[in-house]
Amino acid sequence: MSNGELRVFPLSSHPEMADKISDLLGIARGQIKRSRFSCGELYTRILENIRGHEVYLVQTSTADVNNDVMELLIAIDSCKRASASSINVIIPHFPYSRQDKKSASREPITGRLIANLLEAAGIDRIITMDLHADQIQGFFNVPVDHLNSLVLFVKYFRNIVGEKNKDYVVVSPDTGRAKACKKLSDKLEVDLAILHKSRPEHNVSEILHVIGNVKGKKCILFDDIIDTAGSIQNAYNVLVSQGAREVYVAATHAVFSGPAAERLNSCALKEIVVTNTIPLAKEKEIKNLSSIDIAPLFAETVKRNHQHASISELYDI
Repeated sequence: MSNGELRVFPLSSHPEMADKISDLLGIARGQIKRSRFSCGELYTRILENIRGHEVYLVQTSTADVNNDVMELLIAIDSCKRASASSINVIIPHFPYSRQDKKSASREPITGRLIANLLEAAGIDRIITMDLHADQIQGFFNVPVDHLNSLVLFVKYFRNIVGEKNKDYVVVSPDTGRAKACKKLSDKLEVDLAILHKSRPEHNVSEILHVIGNVKGKKCILFDDIIDTAGSIQNAYNVLVSQGAREVYVAATHAVFSGPAAERLNSCALKEIVVTNTIPLAKEKEIKNLSSIDIAPLFAETVKRNHQHASISELYDI
């Protein structure tokens, strides 16, 4: 792979991810200056020649989401004005993905707004993972490589489940997540249970019913995001009350905001398995936490895009 044709640049939200992707591709880390003026305005400058090069900017969505978005837009503009041949953005955790539709009158669809802003800034492609809603792909008029963490969790839990598949059950935290959980249960060859949940308001959930048998089972609760962990805590309590022997939690995006660490530590969870789409804050000490590295999957996607090769082959499991 030519060192001059492909460049990966780290932005401030997840520089470790950009470094890992560059290392896996065998290219030098892209040189970029990121700073902030005393008035709060952000600044980026590409510190090398990228004229005619294929550029990838790495920026995820963290607790500082608004600055993450603004810095990405500014960096895109820097690349466009430096005459990059294509500007591709790697956003492991897409910002505002839970605002994908109008659930009440006079609400915004902020996920669509973010897509509009990225396209207006000048992107040619987006690579992301486990969008909260699949329809967000349709918000874009440029190619979207929507990576799925399922392949990673299948490999991880196959080592745990082994031949004891009758002891385990995959649990969907709500009906909206049932399709993804069914795929995991099929791959692991275990049963599926579904929690019937309602949300009376933001960050508040109530579990009404358990559909399926969890008594005496080892449960794998599979979700895309852990935010305040209120849903996880409620699900754990309900599963234990229904006779579950053990409860694992698996989720792609470890947001862990507000009381998440306290709530998770209050549950006797066997293991919490997440990915590093978001860098884990060192101050959030969570018991029995494991992280799956997504950098190899993103690096392989970049490589295959560069070589015009198939990406769907990555999901043969």
